Amino acid sequence: MAEEGVRLQKVLSQAGIASRRVAERMITDGRVEVDGRLVTELGARVDPSVADIRVDGSRVILDDTLVYLAINKPRGMLSTMSDERGRPCVGDLVEHRVRGNKKLFHVGRLDADTEGLLLLTNDGELAHRLMHPSYEIPKTYVATVIGTVPRGLGKKLRAGVELDDGPAHVDDFAVVDTVPGKTLVKVTLHEGRNRIVRRMLAAVDFPVQELVRTDIGSVALGDQRPGSIRALSRKEVGELYQAVGM
Repeated sequence: MAEEGVRLQKVLSQAGIASRRVAERMITDGRVEVDGRLVTELGARVDPSVADIRVDGSRVILDDTLVYLAINKPRGMLSTMSDERGRPCVGDLVEHRVRGNKKLFHVGRLDADTEGLLLLTNDGELAHRLMHPSYEIPKTYVATVIGTVPRGLGKKLRAGVELDDGPAHVDDFAVVDTVPGKTLVKVTLHEGRNRIVRRMLAAVDFPVQELVRTDIGSVALGDQRPGSIRALSRKEVGELYQAVGM
């Protein structure tokens, strides 16, 4: 930890974590770590450009140029930031809302027919880790399938089904609702292969009619309407960092 620098409570306050007085209490209560060391003294100074500061285990993001967005991608829209054929794409949604949006990475894709949660960020390392299969970030989908789902289908999908590009399995499966001729199911998995949910359900003879991604890790779509954009909260960003070991 640097002797020269900014007082830790001031850094926390400027990052929007809490008022300086509350930040001081967080420090003395043993809730703040700097570069892996617990700090309980109020005189501590840090270099905010390099310090790894965590509150309650979650990293504090000090770079105010970093952008973290949640979009509810509408059905019929491409996940890309631009399209040379002029088709509707996510880039159209953020063009007038986020400066330098061409540098944003989308965390995973959704096919054009799928609605739901898409994360956008210019934090390249976080985006890479969230998409890398080794970190096993769960993604949850709600699918409307044709037919009535039998009791044993979840067990079959957890065990795994064979697809043309190898076996795949879900982490969790539940029936949400049933109506005549259709069933609403919830599927959680950490697979990232193209159209994986649609292909898995088709493989067990339950083709998907509608599909919505509702969660990526701890970030939930909630009641966000299609086409809307919101900034992730500091808590959500911290939880994503924690999930990928950053």
